Amino acid sequence: MSIDEWAQWEPTERATLCFIRRENEVLLILKKRGLGAGKINAPGGRLELGETPLQAAIRETQEEVGVTPHHPEAHGELHFDFVDGYRLHCVVFVAWGCDGEPVETPEADPMWFPVDAIPYDAMWEDDAHWLPGILEGRVFTGYFRFDGEKMLDSVVLWDENPMLQVTHAQGVNA
Repeated sequence: MSIDEWAQWEPTERATLCFIRRENEVLLILKKRGLGAGKINAPGGRLELGETPLQAAIRETQEEVGVTPHHPEAHGELHFDFVDGYRLHCVVFVAWGCDGEPVETPEADPMWFPVDAIPYDAMWEDDAHWLPGILEGRVFTGYFRFDGEKMLDSVVLWDENPMLQVTHAQGVNA
């Protein structure tokens, strides 16, 4: 899809991801159920009615791994278009530290990974296109088309998202 086609795109669902950093590590999870079950990802999930992406990122992280992220900041927007008609918009947050120690839940098994040893081969194919950049502090907008778990097309725009640049700089999350 072209950028012009993506401009007309509307999601069927909205979700979040929250990557928690500590020193040179990042908290990831083995997702146990739902979209992406069996894959490595960050805590996150769908927004509930009336919830902001920031509220959802905090709630989902608490539910999935039992910790509260410190001051999550928006670093990216993901747009996923699946050939079966499912369309997901996801706001990606990064937090430095958290309250509590991650615990395994029925939804997720948490693991700390060194930033230079992230298991991209066990993650969604798109993650390798944008995750290294956000771990360096950059902001992005990504557009991905999938057929099941196979990525068909991708466009990643770096540091070109005015909404995220403002929210990242001011610590305000939309």
